[in-house]
Amino acid sequence: MRATAPETTPPSPLTDDLGLPRRGMDTEAIRRSVIEGLIYGVGKDLRTAAPRDWFNAVAVAARDRIVDRWIETSRRYYRADPKRVFYLSLEFLIGRLLTNSLSNLGLVEASRDALAQMGIRLDDVIDQEPDAALGNGGLGRLAACFLDSMATLGLPGYGYGIRYQYGLFEQRFDNGWQIEHPENWLQFGNPWEFPRPEVLYPIRFHGRVEEVRDSVGERAYRWVDTERVLAMAFDTPVVGYGGFTINTLRLWAARATRAFDFGRFNEGDYVKAVEQKTLSENLTRALYPNDATESGKELRLKQEYFFTSASLQDILRRFLQQHSDFNELPDKAAIQLNDTHPAIGIAEMMRLLVDQHTVPWEQAWDITQRTFSYTNHTLLPEALESWPVRVIERVLPRHMQIIYDINGRFLNRVRAHRGGDAGILSKLSLIDEHGDRRVRMGSLAFIGSHKVNGVSGLHTELMKQTVFADLHHEFPDRIVNKTNGITPRRWLHQANPELSALISSRIGKRWLTDLNELAVLKDRVNDVVFCEEFRRAKRANKRRLATYISRHLGIDVSIDSLFDVQVKRMHEYKRQLLNLLQTIALYNDMRDNQTVNWVPVTKIFAGKAAPAYYMAKLIIKLINDVAKVINHDPAVRDLLKVIYIANYNVTSAEVIIPAADLSEQISTAGMEASGTGNMKLALNGALTIGTLDGANVEIKDAVGDDNIFIFGLTADEASQLRAGGGFNPRDVIAANPSLKRALDMIASGVFSPDDPGRFSPIIDVLTNGGDHFLVTADFAAYCEAQEQAMELFRDSEAWTRKAIINTASMGWFSSDRTVADYAAEIWNAIPVPSDPPAQA
Repeated sequence: MRATAPETTPPSPLTDDLGLPRRGMDTEAIRRSVIEGLIYGVGKDLRTAAPRDWFNAVAVAARDRIVDRWIETSRRYYRADPKRVFYLSLEFLIGRLLTNSLSNLGLVEASRDALAQMGIRLDDVIDQEPDAALGNGGLGRLAACFLDSMATLGLPGYGYGIRYQYGLFEQRFDNGWQIEHPENWLQFGNPWEFPRPEVLYPIRFHGRVEEVRDSVGERAYRWVDTERVLAMAFDTPVVGYGGFTINTLRLWAARATRAFDFGRFNEGDYVKAVEQKTLSENLTRALYPNDATESGKELRLKQEYFFTSASLQDILRRFLQQHSDFNELPDKAAIQLNDTHPAIGIAEMMRLLVDQHTVPWEQAWDITQRTFSYTNHTLLPEALESWPVRVIERVLPRHMQIIYDINGRFLNRVRAHRGGDAGILSKLSLIDEHGDRRVRMGSLAFIGSHKVNGVSGLHTELMKQTVFADLHHEFPDRIVNKTNGITPRRWLHQANPELSALISSRIGKRWLTDLNELAVLKDRVNDVVFCEEFRRAKRANKRRLATYISRHLGIDVSIDSLFDVQVKRMHEYKRQLLNLLQTIALYNDMRDNQTVNWVPVTKIFAGKAAPAYYMAKLIIKLINDVAKVINHDPAVRDLLKVIYIANYNVTSAEVIIPAADLSEQISTAGMEASGTGNMKLALNGALTIGTLDGANVEIKDAVGDDNIFIFGLTADEASQLRAGGGFNPRDVIAANPSLKRALDMIASGVFSPDDPGRFSPIIDVLTNGGDHFLVTADFAAYCEAQEQAMELFRDSEAWTRKAIINTASMGWFSSDRTVADYAAEIWNAIPVPSDPPAQA
């Protein structure tokens, strides 16, 4: 499956009173639209318009050119009645949409010229748009890439998620500590969304279950005395490259069934008058509410069920518009669960089919299994969701009953062919009976789906061997691999226009829809002119990032230094701590050997820690404290800088990633499912330093052993080291003076003189806590790989050749390829081609 790069973009037939296309794609048509938007949409003229007014006017001008094609896409789908793909994800990290929309419509230069005629810079307008706060990390960004690819490939795909009012949080630093603030991205409205107040679904919680008899005397169940909220739809168009297909991201916002109690208000109880509205809308206020408390657990479960139920009701409503036999549902709908957050959808689909549509249980279960598929994103037990039975029984009593029924039937099946071994049954049960009884949501998603996929080759094999080993034995053909991918439109063409232009000048633009085209660039590694232009593009991007750092942090960094970048969610298994320990060791070496001709290095960190994740937040504080010492030490002033960029998001990633020289992918082997940051950085010409973990394995195979810095224990070696019982981090530390010195500096308060014991929990975990993530075990190998990278960086021509090979080798890692594989091998969905574009 391959997208066809358009030669022209379809204009709208609408014209103004002069006969000119109102939705034309030329500079003059856009200029007229922007002025019209300012006057009639914002109520300002060119002289009084503020920067945000210009953004709204340009966004609406772009949106107007999307809507006609969006409606046509919808009509095309209804005419063809294809199998549709519904992608359920708690996160969609879509970033700014103005650049993406203009780029995919081919309107960037026309818009730039139109605004320039009015004395306005397009870049200044773009900077007015906040990032949509709809996700946190790779999970949400993958979902956004998949939506882009589905639209570009012409697949009838729909995203379903939550319209968070505040998203995760805005990260700020107060004396180096992470402080969470509301990310009020909707403060000034959102020109891209279309509210659908007529699309409302009731979502129920609590209550009790009654057993009744149906019309033929069979047992049936009614869920009664429930609390209700309403799910209201907000639609955002998803523009495929070229504008031929415009798909939909539908997000749900919670609304109260009774928003205002007039009686309470008139009695003077103004808080009670709006209490139901407040409580209902809390469901969609923020992403990942802290579930450390019982109320937090309940809110998070409600949030997951809220969007899943609304989405499934919407999917069935859409299906019933054209069909009446539910046996046809698997032929018309593919529902993909992006991780375990929407796994309650298995039980909800059964409830909708059995309770509301009176489909017999066995038939409903067959329909459910053939409709659903599930993507697993983690091997970490704490990230593989499970819910206390008591919480589900209280919040979703009918669903707990259905889960018990699913589990009972499944275990009966196991007994029939494997006997009644209690150990086997305990491992396979959906209910973990140890301690606080819990529902294993990953297992529910697994047995309720016809396919379960990992997101890299290594991750998929480890799924079979570890977290789903027993279920894999029961269903040996169910687990498949679908290595993640990224959209080259966002992560090269838009984020790195200098490199994109260089590539297109040599090989044309087909690579935008077929990333394998980049492979021919390998023939350019000895082209002196091309290599120089490649270096020039990298320096331009480094200069842009250096300016960003200076403006936001007040720190000057040299663009001649090695930009060593680790940007990702803060977690111990991702081992930002390993990077920092090597940084301290390098700092000591530079101070001790000031006559050595050192390669200057700029260490760049970015990423958020979950609000309740104390250790991750403490590591952030340590990084900032180390940065304060190093950045103010005149002995290493021009040699080493440590930067932590706050509030990492898609927009800052688009500045950081194109500037990176070295890509840190140093997770403990066997713990990273895939990673997509590794792909983005390599695509932009960064060399990877990493373990054989996640998609690093496939990146290594793609770029070749000589063009990547691999170090450390493998997944098997790490597992054996822990299992063998012979690993003692104290012995490793004692044998490595550089590591011991770095840890001693942290422990003695060199970086925290105001509180010398501040970082003792970190030291304790590494020395007395068994060092579960094997930071000390991999330290020496990591330092050696760093030395190799710094030595290679001295030779700019050799480094450039390897960087070009990295960029040229990323064809496999396009999300277009990933989505095409899903479509062919899991969803059984095919593109719905558009009509040839009309001419203006």
